[in-house]
Amino acid sequence: MDVVIRIFSEFARDIVQIVQHPYVLLIFVAALAFDFINGFHDAANSIATVVGTRVLRPLPAVAWAAWWNFAAAFVLGTAIANTVGKMVHKEFVTADVILAGLIGAIVWDLITWFFGLPTSSSHALLGGFGGAAMAHAMKFSGVLQWDRFITTVQFIVISPFVGLVLGLILIVILLWTFRRALPAKVDRWFRVVQLGSAAAFSLGHGMNDAQKTMGIIAALLYATIWKDQQADFEEGIVLFPFWIVLVCHLAIGLGTLAGGWRIVKTMGLKLAKLRPYSGACAETAAAVALFGTAAMGIPVSTTHTITGAIVGVGAVQRFSAVKWGIARRVIWAWILTIPASGIVAAVAYGVIVVIQHLFVVVRDWFVAN
Repeated sequence: MDVVIRIFSEFARDIVQIVQHPYVLLIFVAALAFDFINGFHDAANSIATVVGTRVLRPLPAVAWAAWWNFAAAFVLGTAIANTVGKMVHKEFVTADVILAGLIGAIVWDLITWFFGLPTSSSHALLGGFGGAAMAHAMKFSGVLQWDRFITTVQFIVISPFVGLVLGLILIVILLWTFRRALPAKVDRWFRVVQLGSAAAFSLGHGMNDAQKTMGIIAALLYATIWKDQQADFEEGIVLFPFWIVLVCHLAIGLGTLAGGWRIVKTMGLKLAKLRPYSGACAETAAAVALFGTAAMGIPVSTTHTITGAIVGVGAVQRFSAVKWGIARRVIWAWILTIPASGIVAAVAYGVIVVIQHLFVVVRDWFVAN
């Protein structure tokens, strides 16, 4: 009970501060909107395999995934949030930069959702944040924490490869273990197993992706209303108020509950033909990869990881089981995500600056007259 009272009192104290700064409140709401869209866009990651194998119908599947997205609030700390929040040098982190970065990420997520492409909301957020910061600084060098950024970009290749290899290993072991069992019986067993693997992946998804929004919210608060503590934020690991953790996981869970059926069809029905045992292998492989990278504080893409795992388990059946034309479109979308969201964010930053300038001109005119 004492813990609940402490969380509620921290929430009340901080919300009062945020409400006193309307622009900060607007950006805070935009960050939660991105978190919701992240869940909506990436719902396919959590439920595509379990829907594609027909273990669950779409509505129960998204409810199952949404619950585990929220439950991730109680797992594995805030290492990823700290990495994301400190991706840009503090002197270039302003409220305008954060708002423009969120706009870049949201616009790219909605475009790729419309075309049914399973891209990374994480990389869209990082691309948007970086693009807006560069527009603000009016230069490319010295803006980003390049060691963190390069590590994140490397995992565009590493995370799907890890998912692919783990999925391949798991399904080979499984096929060898059950080589004499009847396929119908194996499928029946794995319809139950896949509920557990889907829960594990959804837990990894919530743990990984909600932390990225937490990092952006932390960057916002430390750049504005907690500015006197910004140096401490830059230098050390920050323990976030737990209400921020809960709110971000709730937003991504609700987004997952809303679902993104266009991408579910690409991931679960078009990319490769799955059965319960192969779906369980893909989800387990991706979950292991997500838990490992979260422990290291590396913000990877859940989309890339599960896509690699699906391709891995699909290819072991026969190479032609994977729809390589669909896979090519997905990979191109991955490559374009960071630069495209960065460009949109840079344009959004310019628009925000122009609007603010016009507001000042109009206000001064009214004061003068």
